[in-house]
Amino acid sequence: MASPTLFQGYRLTRRRILAAAALVAGLLLRLWFVRVYPQVLGDTLIYGALAKNLLLHGVYGFHAAGGLRPTLIRLPGYPFFLAACFRLFGMEHYTAVLYAQVWVDLITCLLIASLTANLFGRRAGLVALWIAALCPFTANYVATPLTETLSIFCVALAFHSLMRWRRQMAAGHGLGSPFWLLVFSMSYAILLRPDGGLLPAAVCPAMLFFAWQRAGAKRAISLVLLCSACTLLPLTPWAERNWREFHVFQPLAPISATDPGEFIDNGFNRWYRTWAIDYVSTEEVYWPENSDMIDLADLPSRAFDSPQQRKQTADLLADYNINSTMTPALDARFDALARQRIATHPLRYYIALPLARLADMWLRPRLELLPQEHAHWWRNSPDSSPHQMTTALAAAGLNLLYLAAALVGAWRVARFGPSAARAILWPMILFVLLRSALLATIDAAEPRYTLECFPIVLVFAASLAMNNRELAKAPQN
Repeated sequence: MASPTLFQGYRLTRRRILAAAALVAGLLLRLWFVRVYPQVLGDTLIYGALAKNLLLHGVYGFHAAGGLRPTLIRLPGYPFFLAACFRLFGMEHYTAVLYAQVWVDLITCLLIASLTANLFGRRAGLVALWIAALCPFTANYVATPLTETLSIFCVALAFHSLMRWRRQMAAGHGLGSPFWLLVFSMSYAILLRPDGGLLPAAVCPAMLFFAWQRAGAKRAISLVLLCSACTLLPLTPWAERNWREFHVFQPLAPISATDPGEFIDNGFNRWYRTWAIDYVSTEEVYWPENSDMIDLADLPSRAFDSPQQRKQTADLLADYNINSTMTPALDARFDALARQRIATHPLRYYIALPLARLADMWLRPRLELLPQEHAHWWRNSPDSSPHQMTTALAAAGLNLLYLAAALVGAWRVARFGPSAARAILWPMILFVLLRSALLATIDAAEPRYTLECFPIVLVFAASLAMNNRELAKAPQN
């Protein structure tokens, strides 16, 4: 019979082989997305232009009549990442950017696995590594130069560092490397996107609670204040630059994605929110506005409360379609129609529709980066693949499986889990709730906006690898 030491060594070797296999599988999946389905368009070109002009001309802005024009419509976190890649690998070498994102996402998988292993045990950690490495919904975003891959990395790093920092606080060390990794992850999350501020909003209260338990109120408050100040510090030069260039206080980026003095079509956006739910409307109505024609036939029946309102909407769109340009006068007419609809059905506008948009973002098949008809995924068209419905249903089912497993896993951790897991559970849930509440307020329902929650989804889904007894015996500190 093999000795316990040899048996443990065998198990350790087996785990390492399985972990290496997961990473190789994850690498191949991401390389396949980069090779077969790369996407370099839309917002990518905006970020790329900012990075290029910063490198070549020292101006964070765009070319316009009269030369380069500074802008503040995008935070500098992702353009700086692109600028670093362009400097290292060649100007506008987006393929190199995609390969860089492949490695960032694999590191994210390791962070998710390590966090899970520390909370629930090694077997759950190995399961987390496999499901994170093979998750197509996060993996396919490495093939497009957008903020998602780096934002997901920041979320995983933040909660992994929070777990380590809690343990260091128990040992009396509050300013070790986990503290500064927390600062980095939260600060860079904000520099990537304004909604990155939800990460410190969830993490800092947990830090305060953990430190208060271990070191008392004074020490806890001082540590959290230091963390908050260091997190916000990189925004200072950005806010100062915006004040100098535009004479406005803008420490983040405007919700409207417009520079000071530019026209904001609030009336059209308000009208859109009185009926829009799904990604179809985002593609067919919201994005074409102010650049392309809008077809009345693309509006669902809920966009009209009466035949008279349908005619009023048709007249508005007909006037807009003359030049496909939103003017202040047209916008005011859309606003009047929106206010009329809101007054008639306030609960629909303030509660039902936001919840429906949120449900669409969480539950929709995540096919937006694949070259098939994904807006109307439930129907076949002459241009669609014969397997479109099958692919869409499989993606929807897999997404639902991830979410259901995470919900069951979170419930089991709350009931049976060790103290360490329960302690990290509530800031994770708080982050998901805060992000969901924010997403319910936005105009355009895009499934990618929920991806920042997937590190949390994957951690608690992987906890199902442990039964209740094993879960209770998981690490306690």
